Amino acid sequence: MPTINEQELPTGSERRLARPDGLRPGVPPPTPRRGRAIWLVLALLIILAALFFYGYQRHVQIEQVAQAEAKKEQDTLPVVTVAKVRKAEPASELLLPGNMIALTEAYVYARSSGYVKKRLVDIGDRVKAGQLLAEIESPDLDQQVDQARASVAQAEKQLEQTRANLANAQAQLELARVTWDRYKVLAEHGAIARQDADQQFATFRSAEAAVNSAQANISAADQNVKANQANLQRMITLQAFEKVTAPFAGVITARNFDVGALIGGSGGSLGSSPTPLGGTQNTGQVGNAGTSGSAALVSGGNGVNGGGELYRMAQVDTLRILINVPQQYAPDIRVGQVANVTIREFAGHPFEGHVTRTSNAIDANTRTLLTEVQVPNREHRLLPGMYAEVKLISDRVNPPVMIPGEAILTGASGLQVAMLEDVTEPGYPPNARRIHMQNVEVGRDYGPELEIINGLQGWEHVVVSPSDAVEEGAIVNPSSARPTPPRNRPAAKSGGQH
Repeated sequence: MPTINEQELPTGSERRLARPDGLRPGVPPPTPRRGRAIWLVLALLIILAALFFYGYQRHVQIEQVAQAEAKKEQDTLPVVTVAKVRKAEPASELLLPGNMIALTEAYVYARSSGYVKKRLVDIGDRVKAGQLLAEIESPDLDQQVDQARASVAQAEKQLEQTRANLANAQAQLELARVTWDRYKVLAEHGAIARQDADQQFATFRSAEAAVNSAQANISAADQNVKANQANLQRMITLQAFEKVTAPFAGVITARNFDVGALIGGSGGSLGSSPTPLGGTQNTGQVGNAGTSGSAALVSGGNGVNGGGELYRMAQVDTLRILINVPQQYAPDIRVGQVANVTIREFAGHPFEGHVTRTSNAIDANTRTLLTEVQVPNREHRLLPGMYAEVKLISDRVNPPVMIPGEAILTGASGLQVAMLEDVTEPGYPPNARRIHMQNVEVGRDYGPELEIINGLQGWEHVVVSPSDAVEEGAIVNPSSARPTPPRNRPAAKSGGQH
């Protein structure tokens, strides 16, 4: 049997013994110098790997120490909440309160005294212009009209009599003139005495004076006729006021009398009127209509003219709202400007109106501009006296800067904000910032936000809810605040009452 060092070669059947060192026959064994080089390279690689690992570990430790020191220094700085300011929207919205009033409102009085004969309309009725509202029965006024007509007839007869007197005087003048012409010729030829001629001349002059007097009497009689006719026309006009008519098309909003009520010369009812839904009620004594009744009409009621009207009418096809615009927004108001009107009872259904006119003057007491907004009301859904909110939208060429409302500070130097500036000195963390107290001028107050019209440009960051540590030159660690959503609707309202 072959030994363990023997191998069979595939090329033949002969056997050859393998070498004890494991090398094939004909291959020279490695030299000792080459083995040492291999071991030297391996050792050098191991040393380099160890040095790299040590250096990396050292770098990591240094970085950790630096970060720990930076974090420790950063933790020692006061942390403040900051927010970036922003430019306001180009479109400005101004919300103001106001009360709706009728476009035209009239207080209907009676000009003639008497008792109410008929009442044809009541509150809530819609009437046309010139429509009959009530009739007043006034017998004494009717008698005064008849008397005025008789006076006119009498004056006309006197005028006719005066004209007849003038014709008679003119005839006497013509006879005196002819007689005087004859006597004058006879006197020139000495046929009659001079005394007779002078007497005829005096008769002629007297006839001329009588004609002039008759003409003057005619002029006076004619003026008397005109005066009586004017008085008759006045009485007829007063008699026409027995029929109370509507001055324009509208709705009856108040009624202060009943059928049979006594109407005084001031135009209101002098008796007690049970009108639970109609306007002002006035009472007075009939016997003292000229004193206490008139005083009650003047002092009582809530109308513009003191109350006591028979009817109150309003034209409600178009309503108007009077609003008081603060002085700082007055330059933005333009006639024809669109106004969105909101009524609480019609939530979600705004009404569109327009600015129709302004007073063109700032009220010195309130520093506001009186502005009128008209709203179409063809469906008569809106009622006079409703409380409304009017939103005016105007474009701004230079929108102001907006800051959070909690960023404003009030002190001896006025209104200020704490603004962040970069820190140029070494030794501070990268995110450290310096505080600068900036004076500002505040515009409109929206509640969560404020308008800054002077002092900021729009790129700054300001401190929100600053603490006592926030002062000029202080180094702080800023922390971003949650952004405030843009708002254009003002929280504070100016002018008007609810």
